Amino acid sequence: MIPRADATQIAALALVLLPLPLIVTAGGATYQLRIVALFLVFATLTVALNIVFAHTDQLFLFFGALAGIGTYTTALIAEAVGISAWATLPLGALAAGALGAAVSYVAARRGMTVIVLAILTLALQLAALEFFVGARDITGGSTGFPFDGLSVAPIADLAGVDERVAFAYVLIAVLLASLVGYARLRDSRWGAAFDAVRQDPVAAEAAGIDVIRTKVFAGALGASIVGAVGPLYAQSEGYVLPSMFEFQAVDVLVLVMLVLGGSRTLLGPVVGAGAIVLLDEFLGEIGQWRTAALGVLLVVLFLYFRQGIVPKVQDRYDAYRSANDGPDTAADG
Repeated sequence: MIPRADATQIAALALVLLPLPLIVTAGGATYQLRIVALFLVFATLTVALNIVFAHTDQLFLFFGALAGIGTYTTALIAEAVGISAWATLPLGALAAGALGAAVSYVAARRGMTVIVLAILTLALQLAALEFFVGARDITGGSTGFPFDGLSVAPIADLAGVDERVAFAYVLIAVLLASLVGYARLRDSRWGAAFDAVRQDPVAAEAAGIDVIRTKVFAGALGASIVGAVGPLYAQSEGYVLPSMFEFQAVDVLVLVMLVLGGSRTLLGPVVGAGAIVLLDEFLGEIGQWRTAALGVLLVVLFLYFRQGIVPKVQDRYDAYRSANDGPDTAADG
């Protein structure tokens, strides 16, 4: 079971998301559906970073590499064996999860700080991207290859909707499932261990918490989510390209989304992803000034929402309730 407040928030989010693919395609447009798919993919990736970084202070800066490993593993094994990529998707998640667990183990064992771990994972990110581009015989190099292995055509035909709409609902289901899992994790003994390790690893160790195992579990779980989402991202784009998994294309965005939305919150990753995707889309018309304008807007948002949008809104709501409940409480007394 998950806390009632978390269940309410997830249910409210589901009510908002479920009609979204049908609404944006009501007039026959499909570009807006691609934006929705990007939002859903990056929101799920941000949930994974929320687990790894916000709760255990492991700043993974190789989410792009993990997504690429999951994607290439899923697609290439499916092609080599001649089976559906849905069957090899768990292998992609497992490969990414194994790398995440290994990195967390080495970092925890060696007592690496957040900055050192960030540098290590950034180096792995650059190395992985070089491999994706250089191993042309395996990955297709910089030209990539088309990918449609995660087709949901039978479901779309059964439901009588466009396949892209049906796939958007798959992404919605994945995002909601990740939020339910995160809510349960946060309310479990693992969640308590995460908080203890984040606040003071030495005190957590003294209290009987296995710090290394806790960090390895968080790293493996977050990396597995990324490894599973990578192929879904490729399916939504219809192609597998190394540029999809570059540092600035994945890691920078996901980190900004988490900080902007609010770390260690349930809906922070979703709000942050939605805000950045919409901002980037609205600024698309100004051409070369797009990056500069986005940077200025982010600085303003970070200055005003230092704790993140969700915590800021929650604080305002709590202050409003306190101000309105105060006179009633005094009168009752």
